[in-house]
Amino acid sequence: MAEQQQFYLLLRNLMSPDNTVRKQSEETYDTIPGQNKITFLLQAIRDASAAEEVKQMAAVLLRRLLSSSFEEIYPGLTLEMQTAIKTELLTSIQQETSPNIRKKVCDIAAELTRNLIDDDGNNQWPEILKFLFDSVNSDNVGLREAALHIFWNFPGIFGNQQQHYMEVIKRMLVQCMQDQANPHIRTLAARAAASFVLSNESNSALLKHFADLLPGILQSVNESCYQGDDSVLKSLVEIADTAPKYLRPNLEATLQLCLKLCADTNLTNMQRQLALEVIVTLSETAAAMLRKHTAIVAQSVPQMLAMMVDLEDDEEWSMADELEDDDFDSNAVAGESALDRIACGLGGKIILPMIKQHIMQMLQNPDWKYRHAGLMALSAIGEGCHQQMEAILQEIVSFVLLFCSDAHPRVRYAACNAIGQMATDFAPTFQKKFNDKVISALLQTMEDQSNPRVQAHAAAALINFTEDCPKSLLIPYLDSLVQHLHVIMASKLQELIQKGTKLVLEQVVTSIASVADTAEEKFVPYYDLFMPSLKHIVENAVQKELRLLRGKTIECISLIGLAVGKEKFMPDASAVMQLLLKTQTDFNDLEDDDPQISYMISAWARMCKILGKEFQQYLPVVMGPLMKTASIKPEVALLDTQDMENISEDDGWEFVNLGDQQSFGIKTAGLEEKATACQMLVCYAKELKEGFVEYTEQVVKLMVPLLKFYFHDGVRVAAAESMPLLLECARVRGPEYLTQMWHFMCDALIKAIGTEPDSDVLSEIMHAFAKCIELMGDGCLNNEHFEELGGILKGKLEEHFKNQELRQAKRQDEDYDEQVEETLQDEDENDVYILTKVSDILHSVFSSYKEKVLPWFEQLLQLIVQLICPNRPWADRQWGLCIFDDVVEHCSPSSFKYAEYFLRPMLQSLCDSSPEVRQAAAYGIGVMAQYGGENYRPFCTEAIPLMVRVIQASDSRSKENVNATENCISAVGKVMRFRPECANVNEILPHWLSWLPLNEDKEEAVHTFDFLCDLIESNNPIVLGPDNSNLPKIFLIIADGVANESVKSEDACSKRLANVIHQVQVSAGLWTQCVSTLNETQQKAIQDLLNTA
Repeated sequence: MAEQQQFYLLLRNLMSPDNTVRKQSEETYDTIPGQNKITFLLQAIRDASAAEEVKQMAAVLLRRLLSSSFEEIYPGLTLEMQTAIKTELLTSIQQETSPNIRKKVCDIAAELTRNLIDDDGNNQWPEILKFLFDSVNSDNVGLREAALHIFWNFPGIFGNQQQHYMEVIKRMLVQCMQDQANPHIRTLAARAAASFVLSNESNSALLKHFADLLPGILQSVNESCYQGDDSVLKSLVEIADTAPKYLRPNLEATLQLCLKLCADTNLTNMQRQLALEVIVTLSETAAAMLRKHTAIVAQSVPQMLAMMVDLEDDEEWSMADELEDDDFDSNAVAGESALDRIACGLGGKIILPMIKQHIMQMLQNPDWKYRHAGLMALSAIGEGCHQQMEAILQEIVSFVLLFCSDAHPRVRYAACNAIGQMATDFAPTFQKKFNDKVISALLQTMEDQSNPRVQAHAAAALINFTEDCPKSLLIPYLDSLVQHLHVIMASKLQELIQKGTKLVLEQVVTSIASVADTAEEKFVPYYDLFMPSLKHIVENAVQKELRLLRGKTIECISLIGLAVGKEKFMPDASAVMQLLLKTQTDFNDLEDDDPQISYMISAWARMCKILGKEFQQYLPVVMGPLMKTASIKPEVALLDTQDMENISEDDGWEFVNLGDQQSFGIKTAGLEEKATACQMLVCYAKELKEGFVEYTEQVVKLMVPLLKFYFHDGVRVAAAESMPLLLECARVRGPEYLTQMWHFMCDALIKAIGTEPDSDVLSEIMHAFAKCIELMGDGCLNNEHFEELGGILKGKLEEHFKNQELRQAKRQDEDYDEQVEETLQDEDENDVYILTKVSDILHSVFSSYKEKVLPWFEQLLQLIVQLICPNRPWADRQWGLCIFDDVVEHCSPSSFKYAEYFLRPMLQSLCDSSPEVRQAAAYGIGVMAQYGGENYRPFCTEAIPLMVRVIQASDSRSKENVNATENCISAVGKVMRFRPECANVNEILPHWLSWLPLNEDKEEAVHTFDFLCDLIESNNPIVLGPDNSNLPKIFLIIADGVANESVKSEDACSKRLANVIHQVQVSAGLWTQCVSTLNETQQKAIQDLLNTA
């Protein structure tokens, strides 16, 4: 008994508001063995004399214990003990008088059952099913509640018996949803029904069977909202999110109900927003289904706009110097976000016609709130209505600019907001068409001294405008822009000193940075105008409230330095570095959330780009804080629905629902900084190469585990990018060190290719892996690696085919429409991009291992053959052929044993309607001639006329065809050069010369010039012509090649070409004749070639 009393005391202390007491108690609680915990907790729950809060705490702890440590504790208990627990729980539910505790015990029972369903779906606690059936039919309301609560909490409770009990489950839910006497039971039953639907979201037969429960659920949504309970409405949002198809038979009724609730101002803001959320979520999860109900969507648009008008008059607004975060529960923010999402979900074709009239009326309303909402609505729909708005951009922009001089400051603010948003959404068209009007309107608005908040927003819009503005468009305005910014900066610096206000200054500093970033070297004349003041801010703005200003100024200085270049910046570089270093040494005193940290980290990387190798000296100071930031470990937690209710998202936590009543939470603070820091490490490795070698080891140890950092895509991308760069840095330490480092990364990279969920990140990881193999070469993969890689690539190819089938199936769906087709096209492009990376990896393996790797490749052979079947999409055929091109290029003569699979398709593809396929095929013929060996001779002969036909086609040089044509020209050249017996060289050569030079495909151009040099050096009569009469033509080819950078000074053939020209120079007459046909650019090119070679 004494032990139990002590345990009660411990439970009370676990709830203590005093942190020290609570921490100590948690430590004590953790030392109690699991079995004893269960005994104590159960006793506490069953003890009628114990205080309610003690029993409540015990119930929560027991549920958590079963949830987190079931496997460690429960199987080790004796059978008697296990049975006793089950009996105690059921007895407690039946006898407990407090509804609150009874609910908590039901949660424990549900948690225990969840863990007692074995792998085959057998429920090891059959008594609880009997208990459910008895309770739901009981006269005791408390028991009926308990049964529904358990079923709501764990709808999978029937395990593999579910099908058998289907009718019973349905009957039980319907009966409870119709319980006229007890509204609470009706609500619970509706939630339980929703929970059951959600847990069976992919079982379409079941969803159909339960469709007739939806009207009851909707009725309950309506009733419960007016009782102040939004739990059923939240369930409806979840259904819209995960099982939208369930709503289809009653979609009209669902939408009507949500509209009605959203429009009812007697309900709370939260409830109205949730009702709107159902419609908006459907626009994202079931857009095609919703597009069939445009009338209702059209009615929901004015609701969103009405919410956006729900603003407060606030006298202080325009002078506020700290920007508060938007009030996320406010109707105005919710309405704006809903509009943005529904426009993106349903597309502009549907939304713009619905909203245009409303916005126009709002903008003419005498009440500022309507004008403000109208402008904010325009900003919100820009992304979703992109195409449709682009067509009428002229009229929109002219109209919006009028509001930059509206009488009300908050309307002027909204006008700046719309301009800034459009500058981003419609770049660079927006900048090209409206630069003049927009720049002058923004500069004028920035002079609104009496409304700093408006000034700052105009500066922010200017940043958006210049960020995406082509340099040539900005230059004419540079002078006026810079003078304005300088005047405002000077006056705001005075204000900072006199009044301590900084909001506008923060934005103006970034505007200057953005202008410099776009203007690049054209900013040089203004450098001295700004740099002294900027350095002054960094030196003196040391107070805590000026941290953001100081960070932005550091960013501005480094961007200006990068823009004007090393020469102009050098005199200040060392002073700036000292300033940064000073912040850096005080870095340890900076708080973790100090905004300066990420600005500093990015500024260092820019300084590294400016200073190049000279930056190395600063690494010892920079790397400490950078590694610290890159090593941030986020706080994470696994929570179940009950815990979730006590935590809200606004204290920096974000949650992912894992289903089965569990959520995964992560505290997002520091994640962006971590990603930036990782990106900067990549930058150092790239810029400094061997100068970074001292740090490669610690960076590799940090980066390799981050390939699995699933909380942030950017971190994984940086980790992948860093791998080949770090190997390059480490080269100077010799092969042994390099191999050790590669062994440390290789496994993790291969595994990451197998497990990465995001396709953009996956392509980066595959690309990095391919680069590493090219760097490390033959022998870098052992048998296990090969086995694992083979399995993964096979999986990727199989998935590629499966996804194509799934997309075909979606085209048969009843909701298929042109917007669905657009989405499918995007998915298709993603898939093809992964296919290109599979090809990259195979390329790197073939080029490193040559024919040794063919036996391994055979496991993929049939899948690659499938890619080049004539009925596959062109991209499949293109990449399938590229893979076989690599086999021929790197694995010949052995490659011929697979010829039966690819030769016919390759020859047929030379005349394919898709230029990409023709290009891959032509490249293949070229490598066949160069590397393939004797067996390929007849096929080279057969290919020549096919390729000539492609080259001579009338549109062969059009933009889309030129690359394929140039590959054909190069391949014809390779056949004549390496397999002259396969072609009638004398007949083809004059034609071939007339096709030169190649301007687009620089790699193939080099091959053609090499061959041309061979021909000239051997005095080939056909090429030189009688009495060297072809030389002017040859000069022209060479001059164009140099001018187009198809010949680079580092290529071996540039020396040979220069030689040819020297020989002609000797004969004055011939020289004049050759040069006289060239224009100025071509003559300069010939001169350059002579000077550099």
